[in-house]
Amino acid sequence: MPLVGPPLKAPADLPDILKRGLEAGADTVALVSAETRWTWRELEEISDRLARNLLGLGLSPGDRVASLMPNRAALIIYYLACFRAGLVATPLNYRYMPPEIDHALGVSGASCLFAHAERAQDIAASALAGKLPLGLISYDGSLGDCARFEALIEEVTPVDLPAPDRGAPALIFFTSGSTGKPKGVTHSLDSFGSVAGGFAQAMALTGDDVVLPGGSMSHVGALCTALAGLSAGARLVVRHNLDGDELLPLLRDTRPSVLVMLPAALIALLHDHGATRDDFGSLRLCITGGDKFPANLEREFTDLTGLSINETYGMTEIPGCTLSPPMGTVKPGSAGVVCPGYAASLRDDEGKEVAVGSDGRLWVAGAPLMLGYWGNPAATDDAIRDGWLDTGDVMRVDADGYFWFRGRSKQIIVHDGSNICPQEVEEAVMAHPAVASAGVVGVRDAVHGENVWAYVTLKAGASAPTSQDIIRCARQRVGYKAPEAVEFLDTMPLNATGKVDRVALKRMAAERVNAEHPD
Repeated sequence: MPLVGPPLKAPADLPDILKRGLEAGADTVALVSAETRWTWRELEEISDRLARNLLGLGLSPGDRVASLMPNRAALIIYYLACFRAGLVATPLNYRYMPPEIDHALGVSGASCLFAHAERAQDIAASALAGKLPLGLISYDGSLGDCARFEALIEEVTPVDLPAPDRGAPALIFFTSGSTGKPKGVTHSLDSFGSVAGGFAQAMALTGDDVVLPGGSMSHVGALCTALAGLSAGARLVVRHNLDGDELLPLLRDTRPSVLVMLPAALIALLHDHGATRDDFGSLRLCITGGDKFPANLEREFTDLTGLSINETYGMTEIPGCTLSPPMGTVKPGSAGVVCPGYAASLRDDEGKEVAVGSDGRLWVAGAPLMLGYWGNPAATDDAIRDGWLDTGDVMRVDADGYFWFRGRSKQIIVHDGSNICPQEVEEAVMAHPAVASAGVVGVRDAVHGENVWAYVTLKAGASAPTSQDIIRCARQRVGYKAPEAVEFLDTMPLNATGKVDRVALKRMAAERVNAEHPD
């Protein structure tokens, strides 16, 4: 039988998401960032003005409004305005280069682009950005003769806002593109409202919380965290940069109660920035997701902060699907239990449910599930069957209903007929005290099918180990799964969402093999 999360109490009402904060104290601070502090009343008025002014530019409900923005308070205003105006917010990764910008604009059919002026050179190099039907909206500088965000949140245009169509597309996020060209994951007000409401419920958020999303709100994880906080009437802290040099002062100054970060960023914070226990003293909940958090570093984090890591699992298609319960047992290494509004099923390759304690591919259904891939019905039909999304991720569930991530089916390494999960090997490699980060991939081998290669970066100041030192350390923990080869890197390649880029590592390994064996 599928495992079903708690009933969703109520989806967040995205067009009216500020209601709880307004009712609790309209003139108290709702949002804090490096450049501004806005009250609930100010947030309401500014987002309302922008919504009306966007329609006044000639946009109509259903039009796609793309954004190319770093993490700023203005990004939240952009989302809130799109929700109110019936527009489809289409955030682009801020690391995108002109070809990637063009791909996203072309797939989405965006009518205009809201962009930071510091990207002027890349926008000029884009084949599509300068030809959008309603042009550009600039932020913090000029992009030529176009509308300016700063003016659009001040002026008032007498335009009526449409009644919300809760089942219509409201958001398009682009996947990381690790298995092909990025696809446009489409959510409605209902589906993403269920995401935000369910995540707020799972985190037990209240109006007393201060929520700090530790990633870019152009990505689904940080955005659903931010909207979950606002829906609960909690104060939202918006960070600019995604490194510890800004995060530690924010922790000290804003004293958040909830922190949500990618593993790589949290690991860097532990190792590189001199964090102390007091820096984390305000937190009741520290959540990480997007990849498996190594057990040895989890112990290191707990020793430093006195906190447990609450891991979460999700995809752009199904954000916030599982979470280690804040009020329940935290099982280190587990992705937790099914969140409100979701149902999960582990199945074999024939679609049959597997037994408790066995590996199976995760299928997910529920109100937070995406509508589909924008303009790509074939990909949608391939991913969703009878209302269930095939994640392609391999999980195991225990007798208590806790899920354990075992690997992505397309990244599983098959060595001598045995399946090896790269995350498990990475954790064993990172147990070596000199290793800062690790990425593990399979390299094609005529005899063994695939060999296990590890790429590592070292901690600053650490005595450099040999590759055999690291292999021995891993072998003590995972036996035959340990890597056959270890390559040292100055920096670990990360993909667009800040995760270890195993696709890039696999490409590097193939280039090395081809160079050594050109025939």
